[in-house]
Amino acid sequence: MLTTMKILAPSIMLLLALSAYGDDMTVQPTKKAEMTTADFLNIPFNTITGEQTSLAKYEGKVILIVNVASKCGFTKQYAGLEKLYQKYGDKGLVIIGFPANNFANQEPGTNAQILAFCKSTYDVNFPMMAKISVKGDDIHPLYKYLTTQSGFNGDIRWNFTKFLLNRKGEPVARFDSAVEPLSDDIVGSIEKQL
Repeated sequence: MLTTMKILAPSIMLLLALSAYGDDMTVQPTKKAEMTTADFLNIPFNTITGEQTSLAKYEGKVILIVNVASKCGFTKQYAGLEKLYQKYGDKGLVIIGFPANNFANQEPGTNAQILAFCKSTYDVNFPMMAKISVKGDDIHPLYKYLTTQSGFNGDIRWNFTKFLLNRKGEPVARFDSAVEPLSDDIVGSIEKQL
């Protein structure tokens, strides 16, 4: 009998403790607060020359966000991106390049080297930002949102993935690396938002 009491004692104590809480023992899962569009637009990042900014600077514009790299098979897309910017910039399009070295070490340079390359090789005039990470443990919060909460979820698979935002800052399209900037898909999507 004494042995049975020793075995049951912890169970009885647990039941007594639980009964003191009544029906309040149900644990409700907490919903992870999702980032609002306003929060997304205010995520800070640096320009390629070091000034802090955010997408809020481009409020009311149609934005094409592109993760870029200088030593990629798709690097020639800089030319098409610049043509888009020249054609539609006055109508409200802004293209923002985010250099990233996440794929095969194809963006190894410093911000200064990247900027010099973009200017001298492709005469890039659209805004370029400081190098960030677009995937992995050190993913920048901007790309964390784009790949998990934008409605166009999924890891960035390579350089020159493109996200199109409408004038409210809401993502409305995503294009893989192989989709050329001057393709009918991208041009048509931009014109629809303008």
